[in-house]
Amino acid sequence: MAVKIGMADITKLRKMTGAGMMDCKNALTESEGDFDKAVEIIRKKGQAVAAKRSDRETSEGCVLAKSTGDYAAMIALKCETDFVAKNADFVALTQAILDAAIANKCQTLDEVKALPMGSGTIADAIVERSGITGEKTELDGYFFVSGACTAVYNHMNKNQLCTIVAFNKVCDEKIAHEICMQIAAMNPIAIDEAGVPEAVKQEEINVAIEKTKAEQVQKAVEAALKKAGINPAHVDSEEHMESNMAKGWITAEDVAKAKEIKETVAAEKAANLPQAMIENIAKGRLGKFLKEVCLLNQESIMEPKKTVAEVLKAADAELVITDFKRFTLRAE
Repeated sequence: MAVKIGMADITKLRKMTGAGMMDCKNALTESEGDFDKAVEIIRKKGQAVAAKRSDRETSEGCVLAKSTGDYAAMIALKCETDFVAKNADFVALTQAILDAAIANKCQTLDEVKALPMGSGTIADAIVERSGITGEKTELDGYFFVSGACTAVYNHMNKNQLCTIVAFNKVCDEKIAHEICMQIAAMNPIAIDEAGVPEAVKQEEINVAIEKTKAEQVQKAVEAALKKAGINPAHVDSEEHMESNMAKGWITAEDVAKAKEIKETVAAEKAANLPQAMIENIAKGRLGKFLKEVCLLNQESIMEPKKTVAEVLKAADAELVITDFKRFTLRAE
């Protein structure tokens, strides 16, 4: 005789697993009312979906952030489609995971995954969610900051981009909010120059040097072409040379002459570049880069004529940003 499955049973299992009403009813029917077996059925369904879709890209999801005063954290629960990401149960699960992570002040994503949730762990709950949605689901973007005061920002409340920031002292909520917005909008990589890794600075210098050398060589080539009566724009590529000859704008002799000038002048200029000048230009470019990527050096989005450092000083001379984190689901 089939076991009668009531609404109270379905509701109980739904609270235990977070699964949908029909998934719970089907699992209870299959397990003949045995809750432990029903939970295992739902979990196995999630494992099967997760395994089947393991190679799928999780470009959508829900990013949430929360502050408890002296501690703030954010996390992303990722999935395949925005339809699933915007589902109330999916958002609620993300919030529950974030709440648990903050309550336990987790240091790593693995610690978050190992926390208890429902009849298993958070990792189990995520697998179960895959069974419910039919999509690959995974955790990402767990970051935290701590300090005398913390603030969080969820850009346009769309759960796509969040920032968290910590300060050395309690500060005005408006200033804290504006700093969070600054980080969201301008994507700094460090608070100040000291926080930018030396490897990053060196890479920028190397790129700047090579770019400057190429520009100096190009200028010399263009000057030589103009002196020879050839428009540089007409011979800047093989494709342009052919099309411009067809149009009658240049002759085959012009092309041959241009190629010779390019080869000889470029080689001569590259061998005689003034190193000191190249390095000075490269350092200038590094300075511009640091202004763009260091939070305190950036132009304030709220007061464009001031830097973030100047805005902070005007608000409170003793106020210091001690840490910040930013996470977005969108490619930038």
